[in-house]
Amino acid sequence: METVPGPIEYLQQEVAHTRRVLLNNDLYSRLHTLADLRRFMEHHVFAVWDFMSLLKALQRNLTCVQVPWVPTANAATRRLINEIVLEEETDVDQLGQPTSHFELYLRAMEECGADTLPIRRLVAAVAAGRTISQALDAAQAPDSVRRFVETTFSIIDAGQPHAVAAAFTFGREDLIPAMFRQLVGDLRDRFPGQLDTFVYYLDRHIQLDEEVHAPLAQQMVRELCADDPERWLTCKQVTIQCLEARMVLWDGIKSGKMRPALA
Repeated sequence: METVPGPIEYLQQEVAHTRRVLLNNDLYSRLHTLADLRRFMEHHVFAVWDFMSLLKALQRNLTCVQVPWVPTANAATRRLINEIVLEEETDVDQLGQPTSHFELYLRAMEECGADTLPIRRLVAAVAAGRTISQALDAAQAPDSVRRFVETTFSIIDAGQPHAVAAAFTFGREDLIPAMFRQLVGDLRDRFPGQLDTFVYYLDRHIQLDEEVHAPLAQQMVRELCADDPERWLTCKQVTIQCLEARMVLWDGIKSGKMRPALA
């Protein structure tokens, strides 16, 4: 008897082509030198940063972060979100010391000589109460970075928890293991001992996202969409939007001084 795909499987089928195009991008084979990797990190760090806002938007919408506290509707979803927040905001580094994945990424950038000043300017501007657009101006972010970050915050600002969950799940958590796995092995071989923190960051993400976060996040989408076809359609549209924004980000990185992909 043929198995009828569930809504998650159907959504994955619908976005499979766009996802495949992204994963087959030749950016990964163009990271030949430390200069190439620095350029990649100086762009990608903005995605590492705005990922936390997706997560915090979910925590704000699906758990209670107000005083006085009241229980929200779904205890299983509350636990799911809080587990992911624990590991993204307060994971451990190679020495077992607490750190967020964003701060770990900054450390990896500094280790390989990448410029952290633009992303630090953005964070400082946000902390000072500037809008996202103003913060991107302060960071002098490239157009590709601006489009990526503005896509993320347009989804957040729309205020639809199921759409945010789709961006988080299928635009990030479900995508990252396959995307990062292409980088890890080659980096270890090409730059032994020079990228320890970055390789640890990639390994950690592959492990957590593939084994823990992606399955939990898919369950969250199921809970939020239930049997509502309009919500599932929105999730598909948002996922494609996120994947296309990632392609623009990758193209922005390649537009700099990088050697062509190896034949």
